[in-house]
Amino acid sequence: MSLVTDEIRASASEFYTGNDICQEKSKFLLTEVGLPNGLLPMQDMLECGYVKDTGFVWLKSKKKTEHKFEKIGRQVQYGTEVTAIVEQNKIKKLTGVKAKELLMWLTLTEICVDDPPTGKIHFKTTTGLSRTFPVSAFEVDVPKKEEVKEVNEVVNKENKEVSVAAAVEVKEV
Repeated sequence: MSLVTDEIRASASEFYTGNDICQEKSKFLLTEVGLPNGLLPMQDMLECGYVKDTGFVWLKSKKKTEHKFEKIGRQVQYGTEVTAIVEQNKIKKLTGVKAKELLMWLTLTEICVDDPPTGKIHFKTTTGLSRTFPVSAFEVDVPKKEEVKEVNEVVNKENKEVSVAAAVEVKEV
């Protein structure tokens, strides 16, 4: 049963559909609340939303995502629906996320960061177990605005050159 109802969708401050925009917005939200931007690397996202008044966030995807955080050697599994309440430097009432500890999958319920962005990130489970890692293990490199601008300029220039070449070919015929 989904925790995200039509009523919650209607009350969302932000609501997006489609993988690309959901990827971008989920990373942006994590950064805005002081959490590492690579914390929720779900694939094939269908929708994401945020109710600013309550801090309720949800991410939906086509299928479960299994991800290994290479810097710490840990596997995490994201269900087709992940929900949480976010506040500054903290995620609480988390659902849909499990971490592998030895041979068992443990459900994560809370994530918090102390002294962002260089501090430690703490994960808590329903069983009372917790683990602490460096925040840097969950950061994803995001291209700087200048790099994105340069790539866009190159693509635009190439497109103009192709258009000019195509126009010349048409005139020659």
